Amino acid sequence: MPLFDFRCEACQAEFERLVRQGDTPTCPNCGSAMVTKLLVSRLAPAGRIEAVRLSNRRAAHAQGLFNNYSPSEQARLLKGKTV
Repeated sequence: MPLFDFRCEACQAEFERLVRQGDTPTCPNCGSAMVTKLLVSRLAPAGRIEAVRLSNRRAAHAQGLFNNYSPSEQARLLKGKTV
């Protein structure tokens, strides 16, 4: 079963569910069946995966988040060096 993102039209909550084609889930927040499937692209453009990965790492580092780095990379960053 594929994983889809949905938005509830009643309460505007967004959620994801594994659903069979043709099935419509109910909102986990309010229980409404008035939900809309969202179009979401989770794939990086061809040839840009490395650039996207580095951009995400820089953004995480700027926010003080290091969990997407290896332990050796974390140590270098904490010493003020670049990876």
